[in-house]
Amino acid sequence: MNTNDQSSQILAGFLLQIKAIKLNPSKPFTWASGLKSPIYCDNRITLSYHKIRTYIRQEFVRLLLEQYEKPDLIAGVATGGIAQGVLVAQELGLPFVYVRSEKKSHGLTNQIEGVVETGQSVIVIEDLISTGGSSLNAIEALREAGADVKGMIAIFTYGLKIAHDNFSKASCALTTLTNFDALLQKAMEENFITDTDLRSLMSWKLDPKAWSDLVNNGL
Repeated sequence: MNTNDQSSQILAGFLLQIKAIKLNPSKPFTWASGLKSPIYCDNRITLSYHKIRTYIRQEFVRLLLEQYEKPDLIAGVATGGIAQGVLVAQELGLPFVYVRSEKKSHGLTNQIEGVVETGQSVIVIEDLISTGGSSLNAIEALREAGADVKGMIAIFTYGLKIAHDNFSKASCALTTLTNFDALLQKAMEENFITDTDLRSLMSWKLDPKAWSDLVNNGL
């Protein structure tokens, strides 16, 4: 989790201001899984804002150096973690690779694009953690390639229990620049949401499927 409450709040404010994260319990979003959700996150939008993009890069580097030793390699998870990972690798003067969700069905059938050498220490960069499934798939691919994955750093996490459990099972450390709780605090302070919205968002976090089922049933 994030180790600096002030920077977490600052970034949460940025994400709300540019609508990289949208909160709307009364008009839920539909995720790719089909579930209804009161929150939608697209951190790719941050790349269009130089000030915010720079802040995120600096926070990635700060947390990386605070939490880990400087690695041999930076890896980004496709697609959201690619640009962010390149920025971090450039700042640290390190090589970079990115990891696809699965192997290509043609050509060299690569899942990892770039050079990974056996025993290299790696920090993985991701933009968003929901259940953790796709992120941990990338970590597994890096481990199979012989990399020594030290941990993952992401911009934002929904803070779902399933993600916590999945990372624990995979024995992978996870750090995020900001998180769901910091976001809700900032959203209340700046009047992005009401007390009723807050209760609904907290209910969703406890059980996203149950929340979605209630919405679909018109309750």
